[in-house]
Amino acid sequence: MEIITITEENLEEEHICCAIASKKDCQVSSKKAWMSQQLKEGLVFKKGNVRGKCFIEYIPAENAWAPIRADGYMYINCLWVSGQFKGHGYSSRLLEACIQDSKEKGRKGLAVLSSKKKLPFLSDPKYLRYKGFQTADTADPCYELMYLPFTENSSIPQFRPHIKTPETDRNGSDGFVLYYTSQCPFTAKYVPLIESAAHSRQIPFRTVHLESAAQAQTAPCPFTTYSLFYQGKFLTHEILSEKKFQSLFDEFYGLTCP
Repeated sequence: MEIITITEENLEEEHICCAIASKKDCQVSSKKAWMSQQLKEGLVFKKGNVRGKCFIEYIPAENAWAPIRADGYMYINCLWVSGQFKGHGYSSRLLEACIQDSKEKGRKGLAVLSSKKKLPFLSDPKYLRYKGFQTADTADPCYELMYLPFTENSSIPQFRPHIKTPETDRNGSDGFVLYYTSQCPFTAKYVPLIESAAHSRQIPFRTVHLESAAQAQTAPCPFTTYSLFYQGKFLTHEILSEKKFQSLFDEFYGLTCP
């Protein structure tokens, strides 16, 4: 498998959005617009020369859209290999390419968001530990900031203190508040869908679109790509479909969506 690095020159032509086939899909355009800006901030996106989920995306931790302190590290946004591409060693090849590139750029090591057990949209902690990653810090309810130092004396990354227990101000609303970014293409589709579903049923629902690394680094949640709160308390980081969001309607408001 050939590994391709996305640049400004090939961004428009390369397939980069997971299982999304059409270049005209709103998810593709949203993701590529976000990437175009972040390439200027040191973002690296390496993918297999295939159409599917086989890629790694990382950025200097100082510019990461995550509330962490990991100066000198490279932060992995996403390492995803699935479907027919699993079981061929592609994850290892992509991670090795990231390590080599990061060392050449003088980085101290790698940092990545994970969890105590494997969860959707987060890197698998079992795989990371197999590759030598260690737990650097933890945050409620289940998050782990993991790291792979390149030298023994490297500093240890940390979560910013304010997200050790994720919560948000109610701001006069006792409903749902969703923080999200355009880093994941799926938010471009599913955020408007559940927002519309909530408003059509007069369910209090507010979105906070994080549009810069500075905003994301001060967000009230470890996973800034998508984090849903209810009455100030964290609920989930899983990007919800309308059907899954319906179960939350039922649970908190006793409503059944048609």
